[in-house]
Amino acid sequence: MDQLTLSRINQLIRREVVPATGCTEPACVALAVAYAVALLPQKVRDIEVWLSANMLKNAMGVGIPGTGQIGIPIAIALGAVLKAPERQLELLDHFTQEDLNQANQMVEQGLMHTHLKDTPNLDKLYVEVIARDNAGHKARSVIERTHISLKELQLDGEDRLPKQEEGTFVGCSETIQQVTSINEEDIPLTFSLVYEYATQAPLEDIDFIYEAAQQNKRVGEYALKGNFGHGVGKLIQGDMGQKFFGSSPLAHMLSYTSGACDARMDGAPVTVMSNSGSGNQGITATLPVLTFAESQGCDRERTTRALMMSGLLVVYIKQLLGRLSCLCGMVVSGIGSSAAIVYLMGGTKEQSSYAIKNMIGNVTGMICDGAKPSCSLKASTGICSGLIAAMMAMQNNYVKVVEGIVEDDIDDCIRTLAEIGRDGMLETDRKVLEVMTNKKK
Repeated sequence: MDQLTLSRINQLIRREVVPATGCTEPACVALAVAYAVALLPQKVRDIEVWLSANMLKNAMGVGIPGTGQIGIPIAIALGAVLKAPERQLELLDHFTQEDLNQANQMVEQGLMHTHLKDTPNLDKLYVEVIARDNAGHKARSVIERTHISLKELQLDGEDRLPKQEEGTFVGCSETIQQVTSINEEDIPLTFSLVYEYATQAPLEDIDFIYEAAQQNKRVGEYALKGNFGHGVGKLIQGDMGQKFFGSSPLAHMLSYTSGACDARMDGAPVTVMSNSGSGNQGITATLPVLTFAESQGCDRERTTRALMMSGLLVVYIKQLLGRLSCLCGMVVSGIGSSAAIVYLMGGTKEQSSYAIKNMIGNVTGMICDGAKPSCSLKASTGICSGLIAAMMAMQNNYVKVVEGIVEDDIDDCIRTLAEIGRDGMLETDRKVLEVMTNKKK
């Protein structure tokens, strides 16, 4: 692999694996609000937020860290109170009790209004904020395509979007500069590129992914000490879990991974390393791989390369699928972790491709019905399926081209998965949102 390709992939993965506090969709909404409100000279009077269907779906039912509340209103209010867009997706990482009191007061006063933005050809990740202050000033912000990509920023109709110089935003910290803008020339990945980079890139270039996995494991450990969400991770470690799962590698994979999702979806004040804009994808692309590697006594280099394989496969699939879709992210991360587990088992590149085919032939079609505590159940589904797929692959047993949607070429197979999730499930996506917003409570 030439140096330019190595450099481009390194830049891509480092931009996609970043810290996030709480669910990334509410954090993105809070960030867009913070951008707009920070421009207002006077106290904010009212805030209108327009969301794409997928953003609305993913933000409406998830816990907001440190608040004991779920959903969009408190996220909007905290974004308005904190007014710190430089903190990006870590905006909700820290706030005082006074900040929370002010935010709750805004919610009680009904200052926020949320709407569905249903415009043709609208990106599935879209947040538009219009904020007004007591003096009549109006600020507007738009985040689109990625959770931190600020596309428009205005005060009283005047453009306030920071100027770009050499792909960075002026006035932001160095870390934020590197991740804020969208690079329209991202290197198009393939399975071969992913595999070659993961197994051959200089270790010092990819070691950060090991540290990212350790951060996510700390969140899993934190979750297992408390009571969060549906407690799936804790269940696996409890008496019933021990009775039916024992202390197997699968049990450890399930408990840490599902536990981290339990905590995050319940609004625990934890920061995880996300992948492609999703904290749950970041968790489920790392923790099954890390815990399996630990159970097998794999050294740090092999573990790191497996983690990179998993994480970069997620990025590859999301390049084709898009940030948000009706296809559950646990399908995507499950594919990545399954291929990586084959590598940890001593399998070949071809056998890793078999694991991918087994996963696509199995779990394609699992819907995303928003971010919420039961995401930990879907994480456990992806983990179990991923391990079975890897075990089959190690015996050269895989879903063949004559079976269902699986293609012979591995990249064609991944493209088919993306097309089904991106285009084929559009009507399903609309029906899911309709059910979520109209069900009897």
